[in-house]
Amino acid sequence: MSKHSVAPTFAAGASAALIALLLVGATPSLAHAAEIKLLGPVSLRVVLPGVLPQFETSSGHKVTVGYDTLGAITKRIVDGEAVDVAMVSPAQNEDLQKQNKVLAGSRVEIARVGFTVFVKKGAPKPDVSSVDALKRTLLAAKSIVLGDPAAGGGAGVYTAGLMERLGIATEIKAKTRLVRSGTEVAETVAKGEAELGIGVASDAAIIPGLDATPLPTGAQSYSVYVAGISSGSKQVDAAQALIAFLTSATVKQALRASGFETP
Repeated sequence: MSKHSVAPTFAAGASAALIALLLVGATPSLAHAAEIKLLGPVSLRVVLPGVLPQFETSSGHKVTVGYDTLGAITKRIVDGEAVDVAMVSPAQNEDLQKQNKVLAGSRVEIARVGFTVFVKKGAPKPDVSSVDALKRTLLAAKSIVLGDPAAGGGAGVYTAGLMERLGIATEIKAKTRLVRSGTEVAETVAKGEAELGIGVASDAAIIPGLDATPLPTGAQSYSVYVAGISSGSKQVDAAQALIAFLTSATVKQALRASGFETP
């Protein structure tokens, strides 16, 4: 080899080394990118698709979301489904922690949402100004749609208890249609298949063609959603980052715009 061939060879080697170093420097973000599976309540499908891309872009993680009733989400966790973050009620989260299905100390409140009476847009506004007025309105209605408590959704469980407390569960049974989720309650009313229904306020932002009036004091309650990390998650750091994002100002603003309240 001539002495004049050493410089080009060295330059080529140096370039290759530099490229290798650059590639090594670029790999940590790819190496730490995670596929996160999130289970959330059906009502949050109006918010999450609009905000999660921002988290994916900033973190490099990919989020797959499954929507279901709170009862179904809880059952899926208990049955051992591979999940990273699950959003359920505070009581359900506590039960899952006791069963070692959710990591202790990972619980964070994301949002809460109140209940409303739905009627088809343009229909006479129902009188729900007091608990007695709500009772009279329900008794006078020709048809009612409520969530089915057997499905485990927050709306169904709450409204079933409310009808019992009002003392009208038996009287309205024949004219009441039960559906799987609060969102289906809103859809049924919007289609004109029931005169009125009771569901969560955020569903009015999902389903067009509705007028919604909040339940009165004494009948009002809130579905509270808390996030927790599955004890089977293999990417706890990424799951923590997702939960932190769900409590950010950006997400809170989107939640409030869709009828939710935030901590």
